[in-house]
Amino acid sequence: MNDPEAPKTDDTPTASKKAPVSSQVIAAESVQAEEVPTIPMDSLQTLSTLQPEVSVRPVTSTSAVPEPLVVQPAEYRRGIGEWLRIWRDGLRPGYLRFAILPLLLGSALAWLSTISRSHPRGEFHPQRFLAALIAVCLLQLGANLINDYYDYVGGVDTSNPLGPGGLIQQGQIKPARVLALGLFFLIIGAFVGALVAFYGGPMAFIFGAVGLVGAYFYSAPPRALSSLTLGEVVSFWIFGPLLTLGAYIIQLGRIDSLPLICGISLGLLFSGVLYINDMRDMESDVQAHKYTLASLLGVRTNRAICTLLLLAAYVPILYLGLPSHGPHLVLITLWTLPGLVAILIALYRTTTPASLHVTLRQAFKLATLFTILLIIALTISTYWHWLPSFSLPGLPYVL
Repeated sequence: MNDPEAPKTDDTPTASKKAPVSSQVIAAESVQAEEVPTIPMDSLQTLSTLQPEVSVRPVTSTSAVPEPLVVQPAEYRRGIGEWLRIWRDGLRPGYLRFAILPLLLGSALAWLSTISRSHPRGEFHPQRFLAALIAVCLLQLGANLINDYYDYVGGVDTSNPLGPGGLIQQGQIKPARVLALGLFFLIIGAFVGALVAFYGGPMAFIFGAVGLVGAYFYSAPPRALSSLTLGEVVSFWIFGPLLTLGAYIIQLGRIDSLPLICGISLGLLFSGVLYINDMRDMESDVQAHKYTLASLLGVRTNRAICTLLLLAAYVPILYLGLPSHGPHLVLITLWTLPGLVAILIALYRTTTPASLHVTLRQAFKLATLFTILLIIALTISTYWHWLPSFSLPGLPYVL
């Protein structure tokens, strides 16, 4: 029998033997048990209770209210500041520029048309402007919430972290509350809009009704306009000629060609901005069977259409500023062309949603600067036209 105490023999060949490696065992100093830092069990249980529980679930369309990805413990309560931030992100105040900028332009054109030598200050009704501003902002916010609700119902943007809204998709607000607040905004906005429409006459009521229908049925069933490849058409008319002419009518009670031309320019520009938004979201739209124009066409065609929309926005400006009798200062809006070139370069160099999201933000800034420059140019041109003529010795009249 083998003796367990006997030394083991090494059967490996001599050539394959390795040189012995010196080793040294380091022993730790003895520590008394009471010197080791410990945490009471009650504290460990408290820490475990306060940690959020991570819930892993598939991001798919479901009829039930989704559970939040991070479940806060029972002891956690959101403060007022956090609730305001959540609702602010869901309301998407950045998209209010779609409604505010055309309203500013139409109101400015109405005021400038009343300026003369005898009335250098012109005529402006601030109460009508403020009422119209409140109405269009409420309608836009209501449309954003209703879009968030019906996107949830249709399974849109459930897996798109860059998509707008997401109050329901992220499990933060119940769907019924989002829909109720959206309808409340639409009702109050329609009521305020009806009050201010009395100053504009029947055309103002017609424009207001079209805007209300577009705000609701842009996302609402049975056939949402945005899902019928009509999103760009609706945005062109509402955020272009309709709002610009509507603001003009509320101030003066009549229609003119200049706000129509300027409204067409803004409508084309905002349609291009919305097209970039649809290009960013087209992957999630295809998964949810939401048929936007961008989701039906290829990448090259989408780029070409978006380029045409953005470039076409400058055609009405050239039509106004190039003739000898026109307001040449409106051509300062061409200063935004370098920004447009940068947007188009980014559009042709990438197709990822994250990059298109950055391009979308740049397009928003471009539309804002374009509108501001147009208002400034029209204001200077109007006052320049009515400045008293003067001459210098030996020279003809300057103006």
